[in-house]
Amino acid sequence: LPEEHPLAEAEPGALTLEAIASYPIITYHEGFTGRAQIERAFDQAGAVPDIVMSAMDADVIKSYVRVGLGIGIIASIAYEPDLDVGLTLRRCDHLFDTNVTHIAIRRGHLLRRYAYTFMQFCSPELTRERVLAEDPTGEVLVASI
Repeated sequence: LPEEHPLAEAEPGALTLEAIASYPIITYHEGFTGRAQIERAFDQAGAVPDIVMSAMDADVIKSYVRVGLGIGIIASIAYEPDLDVGLTLRRCDHLFDTNVTHIAIRRGHLLRRYAYTFMQFCSPELTRERVLAEDPTGEVLVASI
């Protein structure tokens, strides 16, 4: 949200889908990053969102919000307080289902260092050592992020 937006003053956990639906919304393009979950949440609440724009990237959504085209619905991980000057994040965990991403790798495949760095960036528990460790059960190592 722009820092001066009326919803920016809402108490944590006090936002409703009805309140959000009363403003133009910019969110992810259909088929990307939880858009189906966003639509399902509004549908279940009987609220009709006014989605005026969609994008495949949270930075594009934030740019549209900055220029006043609407409010954005993005993954909270995409908000960076130090970089997103003029915007404020209002968490809506109570309104939308959690979007889970899985990382899977084939056992015995050689990975480059950047792949391990990327995995650990996504989930700190995915250290190179843990990923390389033999799993005695033969199960695939799964981490949900």
